[in-house]
Amino acid sequence: MIRSSSPNPTASRLDSLDILRGLDLFLLVFLQPVIISLAAVWHPQWLNPVLYQLDHEVWVGFRCWDLVMPLFLFMTGAAMPFSFSKFRSDPAMPRWPLYRKILRRFLILFLLGMIVQGNLLGLDPDHIFLYNNTLQAIAAGYLISALLLINFKLRNQIIATILLLTVYSLPMSLTGDFSPEGNFAYKIDELILGHFRGDLSYTWIWSSLTFAVTVMLGVFAGQIIRPYRENPCRAALYLLAIGVALILSGYVWSFHTPIIKRLWTGSMTLLSGGFCFVLMAAFFYWIDVKGHHCGLDWLKIYGMNSITAYILGETINFRSVAASLSYGLQPYLGAYYDAWLTFANFLIIFLILRFLFRNRIFLKI
Repeated sequence: MIRSSSPNPTASRLDSLDILRGLDLFLLVFLQPVIISLAAVWHPQWLNPVLYQLDHEVWVGFRCWDLVMPLFLFMTGAAMPFSFSKFRSDPAMPRWPLYRKILRRFLILFLLGMIVQGNLLGLDPDHIFLYNNTLQAIAAGYLISALLLINFKLRNQIIATILLLTVYSLPMSLTGDFSPEGNFAYKIDELILGHFRGDLSYTWIWSSLTFAVTVMLGVFAGQIIRPYRENPCRAALYLLAIGVALILSGYVWSFHTPIIKRLWTGSMTLLSGGFCFVLMAAFFYWIDVKGHHCGLDWLKIYGMNSITAYILGETINFRSVAASLSYGLQPYLGAYYDAWLTFANFLIIFLILRFLFRNRIFLKI
């Protein structure tokens, strides 16, 4: 991982990308765990619908929390037309340095995913999971999408994305089995990964095809936004229209292929991608077109160090630090003491990210 510092990190950046990505990470590594910890001791009836939406659907269906991971992948793709712009604008520029950069980023993300949820640091071969994490899904989607973006024009990118969705969906539909242990994607994971699969309720290898589709949907959004100075309102309208069309397509497809986030089915891919497009349209219009930043810029603290925020939130437990500094509060907080430790844990992560942001330190891969 490379330490990157810039005197003006927001120059030539699209604020809505950083803020929407920041909202996604704030939900993941602050708001959701804090609300759940509070609900464990304070549980009014009106909070039940909120808690329901802050958890993943068990199998078939879609909840708000099921959008967090697709949005993370989508935002990875949305940033790619900006980060690869100089290579795409100059066809004569050598490609091998860029390929090495793409491969390096893929490998680092994949390794970090094994550290986060693959039990790699346990150094126990019997409990190491090879492919079992959001960062690895991003890595797979990024690798495929980057190669499509830098080697093909928009029309062929769309064709390739449709082919990825089709190749994924055909064997899944032909078998007709979408049960947790009978679906085609599960059998592929079982065949290739064996006991290195990790969480058996998710599929990864075959689902890499639809991971790439989600990232490519973000790439398309970025390509709509990038020339936004010419007609920003039209760009926002295009994003919104595509988002609504994808949502409707996902729901229609769900009558044939169920919406299952744990399998990343084709209907779920379109549905979640549609919601991502709608969110991108709203944030782009409100922030970059209309210039409304009040109360939102703090989300860049998470958005501009998103990988760091994710890794800190998933791997390091700061509760012991909070407990050592506030153990005297336990008699006064009673049952709420555990909720306080959870809040303090994620507050410490926020303060670390804020320190990095204020000192212009952004960790890039």
